[in-house]
Amino acid sequence: MKRRGFLQAVALPCAAACAASSDARFTIEARFYEKLPYKKIKCKLCPRECVIDDRERGYCGVRENRGGTYYSLVYARVCAAHPDPIEKKPLFHFLPGSMAFSVATAGCNVNCKFCQNWDISQVRPEQVASNFLPPKDLAALTRQYQCLSIAYTYSEPVVFCEYVLDAAAAGREAGLKSVVISGGHIQQEPLKKLCGRVDAIKIDLKAFSEKYYKEVVNGELKPVLNALATIRKLGTWTEVVYLVVPTLNDSDEEFRGLARWILSELGRDVPLHFSRFHPEYLLKDLPPTPLPTLERAKAICDAEGLDYVYIGNVAPGHPAENTRCPKCRRVVVERAGFTIRALALDGGKCRFCQHAIPGIWGRI
Repeated sequence: MKRRGFLQAVALPCAAACAASSDARFTIEARFYEKLPYKKIKCKLCPRECVIDDRERGYCGVRENRGGTYYSLVYARVCAAHPDPIEKKPLFHFLPGSMAFSVATAGCNVNCKFCQNWDISQVRPEQVASNFLPPKDLAALTRQYQCLSIAYTYSEPVVFCEYVLDAAAAGREAGLKSVVISGGHIQQEPLKKLCGRVDAIKIDLKAFSEKYYKEVVNGELKPVLNALATIRKLGTWTEVVYLVVPTLNDSDEEFRGLARWILSELGRDVPLHFSRFHPEYLLKDLPPTPLPTLERAKAICDAEGLDYVYIGNVAPGHPAENTRCPKCRRVVVERAGFTIRALALDGGKCRFCQHAIPGIWGRI
């Protein structure tokens, strides 16, 4: 079922009714900003640090200065919702085989030329149909659909950070975990708050080059690397995805530099997923990533000493979808696309040699 069709199917309150009574219930004071003279504010949520005049919005389009007070316009303003396999995020070392109830609001703080969800990420909240789904209702709906976690995904959870924080707290009270699927373009204070509330963060590391971030993402690499280091330091489960785009970020040097940075700054046991690019949005003039390119990326990172390197967004059943024990090399999680075929873990340890496999494991 389509994400938007799902919203209608679960009979959430309609967006038209919300518009008729103004956007008040979607609006909450932002938690990360600084007040400036003359009713200006400086946003402290992401590295852009937008300085915003009265009645203007920041780059993301979902936060507005109203008389010197900064507001989020997307609190509980859900424009996409759907139960997904956790492997689709992808998170491979987090409750394998479980379902996550995925939600998003409009907006993003970068503009990737290859964005698959540009119709919600690159619009203002009033330009897309949305529904009011407060944190406790989200938790109840997640349990109703027998999901073990809430996933904040599809667009950019950083721009609806206040909602994520409150929904994760409500989810935790209901016995649910929370995962954030983000580009990692965030400042340290809100990131630390997130790490205290959620159970896993998957970062889409778009490339290992500032040039690529500037020209293709309209963002910066350094804050993303800093975010990854902070997430790891604080002990929040972390996985990294790298979308391999032909001719733009697929050189041996870049793969090798990425592997060496992860090894030195995050550790050899952080899962790294190389994902296949498909032409989309503003980047339709390039072909899908050849499978040999993904296999070359994996081989380079394997050789550099990373323990868990995966290939994704390819035909189900590729051997690089599986998790192997780095000690005995036996398959401990066998996958075919989003399906778990076999699980050989006991208490987070390899069933064959008892080597500890890092992650958040549990019954499914």
